[in-house]
Amino acid sequence: MSLDLLSLRPQSDDARRDPSASWAARSAAIAELSGPVATIDLDALRFNAMDLVVRSGGVPIRVASKSIRVREVLDATLAIAGFRGILAFTLPEALWLARDHDDVVLGYPTVDRAALAALVHDEEAAARITLMVDDLAQLDVVDAVASPASRATLRVAIDADASWRSPMLGHIGVRRSPVHEPAEVTRLARAITRRPGFRLVGLMMYEAQIAGQPDATGSGDAVIRWMQGRSRSELVDRRGAIVAALREIAPLEFVNGGGTGSLESTSADLAVTETTAGSGLLAGHLFDGYRAFDPAPAAAFALEVVRKPTADIAVVLGGGWIASGPPVASRQPLPVWPPGLKTLAREGAGEVQTPLQGDAARGLAVGDRVWFRHAKSGELAERVDRYHFTLGDRLVGEAPTYRGEGKSFL
Repeated sequence: MSLDLLSLRPQSDDARRDPSASWAARSAAIAELSGPVATIDLDALRFNAMDLVVRSGGVPIRVASKSIRVREVLDATLAIAGFRGILAFTLPEALWLARDHDDVVLGYPTVDRAALAALVHDEEAAARITLMVDDLAQLDVVDAVASPASRATLRVAIDADASWRSPMLGHIGVRRSPVHEPAEVTRLARAITRRPGFRLVGLMMYEAQIAGQPDATGSGDAVIRWMQGRSRSELVDRRGAIVAALREIAPLEFVNGGGTGSLESTSADLAVTETTAGSGLLAGHLFDGYRAFDPAPAAAFALEVVRKPTADIAVVLGGGWIASGPPVASRQPLPVWPPGLKTLAREGAGEVQTPLQGDAARGLAVGDRVWFRHAKSGELAERVDRYHFTLGDRLVGEAPTYRGEGKSFL
């Protein structure tokens, strides 16, 4: 189907916030479907997309494809004013998307030699895709695939470390780039500009300790907010210095920063020309604990009850769709409807079955459905070959995931 989010008539905010009504409607929409069913509620998707645009304050949002992995949803989002360009997660994916999109930035360095060989001999793809680098060794890999004289000039951006190096706490953030200080970044930039066959066009700095860290979970929130405040202040100064230095070296086309959880603060940084978001569109449950925004649960999946070993335990088929990250409870799929269900501590979400316990389980019968939300937005798409689109209590279409199109990028 051709998905046009702007043509939808949004439901009232009260309706969106009524779980009993929204989950009952979604259940009615898929009543005739069998087996595990993954859905995207289009009203919720539209609400989230518009909320991201507002939160980014007029700064364009690059869509993180790894948090979606459905081309129909990517295209529908990019059709909305305020979104521009794709942040891809592997080079094979970027090559695939670049057939139809002219602004694809690779979010991570690559040493995929087969994909690099395809890129360097495709002038259109080379003009549409920007590689991400943080080490000259990554350029060496490209040159080993094809010498500068034998290939198109490649666009590259620098990924600079946006983590906070606290005097008391040490490294706060994810482990990404080895270049952190302005002098380190500019030294790398000068070396890139001296290398034939490459053109420096951008900078990315992803502040995971702000964008990916909930600050309204009830436990340790004061410490988290203190850390994020200090980190924001340090980052504004350091990123500003890095950008000013790089603009003396190369005419940057973009300075990318942030993620779903930091759009307000990232877009307020005058050095930033674009933000990135993706998870906030489908809204995995890891994004429930933020003060700044309250996304609607756009993506969800339903599993069927197949047995009742005891009166207060209902067992659904499947369910072990664990998200990446540390092996903790927050990475498990979250049973959300009917309310009051929880997984068993000794079993959790299983490969072929998931026992659920609670008062609500007493009212579940064999054949009934339980709704779950995945922890991370995009990874659910690796478990199903299609999403079914719902609008209220109506099933209005479907679209294949990457997996449904026969693609498995990572």
